[in-house]
Order: sequence, then C-alpha cells, then structure tokens
Amino acid sequence: MRNLKVFIAYNGAEYHGFQRQGNALTVQEVVENCIGKLLKIPAPVIYGCSRTDTGVHARRFCFNVHVDSRIPCEGFIKGMNTLLPPDIAVLSCEDAPENFHARYCTKGKEYVYLIANTPQRDVFMQKLAYHYPYELDLDKMNNAAQLLIGEHDFGAFCRAEGKARMKSTVRTIYDFHAEMRGQICEIRISGSGFLYNMVRICAGTLIYVSEGRRTLDDVRQALETGSRELAGITLPPEGLYLNEVSY
Repeated sequence: MRNLKVFIAYNGAEYHGFQRQGNALTVQEVVENCIGKLLKIPAPVIYGCSRTDTGVHARRFCFNVHVDSRIPCEGFIKGMNTLLPPDIAVLSCEDAPENFHARYCTKGKEYVYLIANTPQRDVFMQKLAYHYPYELDLDKMNNAAQLLIGEHDFGAFCRAEGKARMKSTVRTIYDFHAEMRGQICEIRISGSGFLYNMVRICAGTLIYVSEGRRTLDDVRQALETGSRELAGITLPPEGLYLNEVSY
C-alpha cells in the first residue's frame, strides 16, 4: 500500500468547500471519484490539509491518499488532470512515508486575501476577489496587522460555533501584511494554524481599522479579552486563497 502526497489547485467558486458533505458538491468528493475512476477502484478516502469553506480557493492544497497501485506519479498527475473538471488541477504527486498525514503533519499555512480596490466592480474578478470601492489606508492596516503577529489567543477572531469546538484558540502568526499590486490589495498571512473564519475576520479587522471603525487599541483589547465585538467583520469567502502549506 502506497501513501501518495498530492498537491492540487482549485477554484472553489462552485464548491461547498473541500470536505465531503452529504447534500452538496465538494472538492473532496470530485477528487475521490476521479481517483476511483483512474485506478478502477471504489473511490478512496483522501485526507486534506484543511477544511476550506464554501467559495474559498486554493493555490497549493495538499492531500494524502492510500492506494494499492503501481501507477507512476507522472501517470497519476496526467490521468487525474484528464478526468478532473477545469476548476481543479493536480500540481504534483510523490510517494510519502506511511505515517504522513496532510493535516496533522503541517508546520504552517499561508493564506492570501484579495481585495479588488476599484470604483466599479471588475466583472472578470467576480468570485475571485472581494470588491471594495473605497480608499484603503495601508499604513493603518499594517500597523494593526503587526499587533497580531506572534503567539496570541485569537478567540476574538473566530466564528462562535467554531470556537466552541476548539480545545485552544491560541495560535502563532508568523507574518501578516497588506500591500497594493495595481488595483488589487493583497493581504497575506502565515501561521502555525488558523481557527474557523480566522483569516477572513483578521482581514475584516484591517478593513475596519482602515475605515476608522476600529482602533489599534480595539485590536489590542480584542486579543486580551477575546471579545468578538472588538474585532472586524468576517469578509466574504470569494477573496480567500489557501496559498501554501509547509511540512
């Protein structure tokens, strides 16, 4: 039995997240079914590095899968990309140790949130970036982002029902900053791990700070008290990308 370590990219606009569900189409379901067709076996279970939400995208998403097949990794890549729909692609495949698990072996993840900062919405960026037509104050945003770098209790930056399921809401953020690339504001955040909706709330907090609806002191108090009201809004999913996973 082989344990394959596979990286894929996907446009999540038409999927209800990565994780398989009983009543909606997900990336996991599509990929598992294609593996089954390729190897002529019942669809195997794949283990993903993250549970991306409905409408969220991934540039480099890792999963592992146990297969009893001699198919070369090159053949797996080519065969899968023939069977997969146009919005999912296999980027790489390699044999991994038996104990490798795409989720539990991660050392860190990087997310990118894209904001189309244009007066009118860009029809070609629909479902690929969040449209925000107002001026952004990058200095304020980056000053707020700096406060979130390091090990903190991010209970204020997590969706309530997700927080209730967590043993701990302490996470470590390695880097967090915003920069303009043309008319796209790119918010980039990397860390040891993330809570439910944490990246979208952190990005929303930067927006609120830019607008003057939150202050740096509010951000500090949000970290200290865990008060969700002191953080920002949860930005919509279409601007979020899982950018990289490190092992």
